[in-house]
Amino acid sequence: MFSRNARGLLDFLMASLCLWAAYHHTPAGALIRRGAAWAFHSRSTARPLLAYYDGVSSSGVTTSALVPVAPLVRPLSEAGSLAYGTHLALKGLQPKAQQPVLALAAELGVPSAALLDGTQGPEAARKLLDALSGDFPNEEARLTAVFAGRIPARYALERVSAEGGTPTLERLSQQLPPGFEDATVAAAQALALTTAFGLSWPVPESTRISSPFGYRIHPTLGTRKLHTGVDLSVPQGTEVHVVEDGTVRRASEDSVNGRVLIVDHGRGVTTAYCHNSELLVAVGQRVKRGDVIAHSGNTGRSTGPHVHYQLELSSQPVDPLRFHAGPRAVASDSSL
Repeated sequence: MFSRNARGLLDFLMASLCLWAAYHHTPAGALIRRGAAWAFHSRSTARPLLAYYDGVSSSGVTTSALVPVAPLVRPLSEAGSLAYGTHLALKGLQPKAQQPVLALAAELGVPSAALLDGTQGPEAARKLLDALSGDFPNEEARLTAVFAGRIPARYALERVSAEGGTPTLERLSQQLPPGFEDATVAAAQALALTTAFGLSWPVPESTRISSPFGYRIHPTLGTRKLHTGVDLSVPQGTEVHVVEDGTVRRASEDSVNGRVLIVDHGRGVTTAYCHNSELLVAVGQRVKRGDVIAHSGNTGRSTGPHVHYQLELSSQPVDPLRFHAGPRAVASDSSL
């Protein structure tokens, strides 16, 4: 089809293209460019590409800092929930894994030391998120940029957009190279915390808490056990409202929980509502925030009418009061 000379020229052009691509778009080429820049005292364009491959190990995430140390004193706005969740997720990283985020903050003019401060941290996180909102208007892409860096996040976002997909954290994480496991976990934790901070309350805010979250002497077994939710003292037949949009994952009855509902809100957040007298929704049903999903009761292992309300993040029960600015009145353990 081509003459020998034409084929030789085509082979030369293809080889040149491959060398150009390797020089500009691979880690090896980036290293060569940086080495040449160092040798000739010139400026290299390789740093962003190398930064893309500079991940952190998967051992950098801890869970001790992921729950607020004290209940909220006032409700959070949507932006406030995201900022507080980002602050806590950052605190949950090991110091080495925190360094890229702190460096990004300093680059964007946000006081990096304030990000880890218990008082200033949420506001500093809000400023960091605001600084990234122009390039990453999508919430999940913005969190990817916070924890993985702008260059990897932009690359992942472009790949997802080219495929015609929604830039969810799951899809973005699939486009990140190896070494960014901690960043993905931290971003997922920030999203879960953000969702948890935005939850409403299943019964009126003035409802008395008859038994809080934490270890206690079990009122019927007489042994010390972890109480994995809060007991809300309401008369039998009180309307129970779902605290956020979600999908019903369980609607059943057993001897311990009585008539129980479990709702999945996405992002690793689920809520449970136990001891009801009547269930009004079925498994697989989509529910909207504020929908009446049950009537309270005294079914299962219970010592009086109430709602046992439970919040779980990544299948781990946490104190709902740490994420909600609402009822505080606590009486002696009189219900289960």
